[in-house]
Amino acid sequence: MGHAGAVLLHKLADRVGLTAALGGLWPGGQSATWRDRAHVLVTLAAAITCGARSLLEAERLQAHHAVLFGAAPSDSTIHRTLAGLDEPMLARIAKMRARVRRHVWQLLHLRPGGFPWLTVAGKRLRGWIVIDIDATIITSASDKIGAAVTFKKTYGFHPLACWCANTQEALAILLRPGNAGSNTVADHLRVLRDALAQIPNSCQAKILVRVDGAGATHDLLAHLEKLNTARRTVRYLVGWTITDLDEQAIARLPATAWTDSLDQNGDLQPGYHVAELTGLNQRTGWPDGMRLLVRRVRPSARHRKNLTALEMRTGWKYSIVVTNIGRMWGIAGSHHPQWLDALARAHAVVEDRVRAGKAMGLRNLPSKNWTVNAGWVLAANLGQDLDCWLRLLTLHDQDDLEHAEPNTMRYRLYHLPARLAAHARRRHLRIERTWPWAQTFALAWQRLIDLPALT
Repeated sequence: MGHAGAVLLHKLADRVGLTAALGGLWPGGQSATWRDRAHVLVTLAAAITCGARSLLEAERLQAHHAVLFGAAPSDSTIHRTLAGLDEPMLARIAKMRARVRRHVWQLLHLRPGGFPWLTVAGKRLRGWIVIDIDATIITSASDKIGAAVTFKKTYGFHPLACWCANTQEALAILLRPGNAGSNTVADHLRVLRDALAQIPNSCQAKILVRVDGAGATHDLLAHLEKLNTARRTVRYLVGWTITDLDEQAIARLPATAWTDSLDQNGDLQPGYHVAELTGLNQRTGWPDGMRLLVRRVRPSARHRKNLTALEMRTGWKYSIVVTNIGRMWGIAGSHHPQWLDALARAHAVVEDRVRAGKAMGLRNLPSKNWTVNAGWVLAANLGQDLDCWLRLLTLHDQDDLEHAEPNTMRYRLYHLPARLAAHARRRHLRIERTWPWAQTFALAWQRLIDLPALT
């Protein structure tokens, strides 16, 4: 059988309690032909992770695996399951996912090496959960409910998502019409609320939120400030649109204010400079204590046609980020503009998460129905969770597989061909010994078996 690596995804869903938790959200069926909705959703998530791009492809892959996972639901059954995911059901599923995620994160703390804390410019962000917010475009080739012309002049949808940079999980994805705004505050607040609800309470003490220029709004920054409590510290790094006042402040900076920036290894980058801009331009209505950090680089060819008068006169391309970081607990030198600039630029990894999400079900939405498409996004999100958890819990020491791309995982493990044999009332999945990652597959399976079950 092909795609035998799907057994890892199904086994993981069982061991961490995802299948059982989903099963408790629907009443049991009375008919012999009833399809358990939890089974349908888990098998769909696994099929998407293996590369399925439509309901029909998911049905055919599941039919191929019917001898392993039971009778395969038809594409119409999958369609009905997704169509039944209304807002109350989505809210219950979100609470269930948070409970399962808490168990998985406890396992991550117990694994060799512990929880995957980030390291930026030579400094380890121990204890800090980093959330990256970004939007993307899902194009559509036909008329679908919610599809519209996007700000990039394409046609489709404009979802907004939050990723956890520590674990690469998509904590929350909000499907939006194609004409949704890039800096819509209500959407940012909603997806951030959903993402914070997914973080276990034990990890909510120190949160860092990174957003591009779409997050530079009064309401979002004020909301982030209000999230600070006696038990929780919230810091942010947000892109900033440069105005005439900002350019006037930049022009007043002395040459001695500029220092070389840092790369992600903590080494100096000659030719790239950072300076503190706080206090040089007076602004009202923004949170107290907000800092402005300006970065300058030599403009590339694609930037030269959009340079401002100041940039053409000075020969530098400027960009600004705002932050409320005065100092991050437990991180020496975290107040320096050089390091904060490197921390802000590390937000670029969110593009990798967007690319991975599109490789696992988010490149195209399969239905004309909005509710079905929202259900597909949820299934793709569950598939991303399973892929991340499998890599973090079982492959963290295997040939760079902890941060492997979806296509790498498919080539090495998920699309693994094997032979299913029966002997002595037991089934054996026989893998070709010459396959370079056969031992990796066996190791992942054994580690899944050894995982403590959710209680």
